[in-house]
Amino acid sequence: MESEAKNVVRVGSRKSELALIQTNYVIDCLKKVHPEKEFTVVTMTTLGDRILDVSLPKIGEKEDPRDALVLREDFKDHTLATLPEGSVIGTSSLRRTAQLRGSYPQLSVADVRGNLNTRLRKLDTSGQYAALLLASAGLQRMGWKDRISKILPCADMKYAVGQGALAVECRSDNTNILNMLAPFNHPETYCRILAERSFPKDIGFVFHETIAIYSCALCVSGGCSAPVGVSTTLKPVDSQFRLSLTGAVWSMDGKTKLDHTLQQTFAQIRRTQKHKLSPTEESECKKVKTDNGESKNEILNPNEVLKDETVGKSVNQDKEDESDNRIFCGLTINTSIPIDVIIKCDNLGKDVANALIEKGALDVMKVTQDIIRSSTVGKSS
Repeated sequence: MESEAKNVVRVGSRKSELALIQTNYVIDCLKKVHPEKEFTVVTMTTLGDRILDVSLPKIGEKEDPRDALVLREDFKDHTLATLPEGSVIGTSSLRRTAQLRGSYPQLSVADVRGNLNTRLRKLDTSGQYAALLLASAGLQRMGWKDRISKILPCADMKYAVGQGALAVECRSDNTNILNMLAPFNHPETYCRILAERSFPKDIGFVFHETIAIYSCALCVSGGCSAPVGVSTTLKPVDSQFRLSLTGAVWSMDGKTKLDHTLQQTFAQIRRTQKHKLSPTEESECKKVKTDNGESKNEILNPNEVLKDETVGKSVNQDKEDESDNRIFCGLTINTSIPIDVIIKCDNLGKDVANALIEKGALDVMKVTQDIIRSSTVGKSS
């Protein structure tokens, strides 16, 4: 991420408009704390950008918390429940497809690929789709909040692991960049995302070890190429914090649904003092919020970069706690959070995964993977 010149930081990004908006948002925040640095964007093409004739689960899906219904103009007064029978909903997500088929069997589901611009153009002009299901966070970051017909509540549509959160990747041994990013590591978001990622990672690992499916990559960045969804909340309760995680697995047709909810409580989440992103002024980084009607006490927005944020310790600081050097589910330790809290978040995901395994989740996933494999073979033959 960092060039040979110490004051120049090269930031990689996909070429899509949404990716560049998110990348420049992060850079704007970094500039507030590091005005002496020069940030340059280096664009790249990913595997998903190049392979457009294969649905995402077959090349390792990792989606960008809540889903949004975007209706075509002539259906704008409808909901999923009132759309005419046979109406086609566009999505390339197995998770959304399974939930739609289970809850709205009168509707049809069709694959739709491309970036947000392309998908919306297909909705508006092709005549094929009555509506799309998309991540609300992406639409709002693009400035297209007016295209959202309805935000789907978590009770109706579980979302993808990590959906709505912004993450910055760098080499795990690059302490300079890790220290630069530390002040922006939002503790509440970190706890929720860690629990979310731990759930499919562990259920996928057990599945991979139990049922040998040749090259099927079940554990990709903590995700799973099967209809798997989550929802999390982190609420203050009395003098503590309560983290709740719901994990769910569906059959491809949505007729079988297995879910489980567990909670974990913490005495505290942050262990260091707060500070403003800039010592002299408040950040101009705009908060990105989802319009879901829930109050701040009901759900903490994983997209938000707080003006009052926790100062992350230096990666080389406090050597007495060697556990701080560990990586959980691909996330570096957030040193502003007590290590026992991090471990509890990780274990919460594992416990939900184990509960679903006991309910028969591995059998559901086995059938799903067989369907995906046979579909892939059919395309290549």
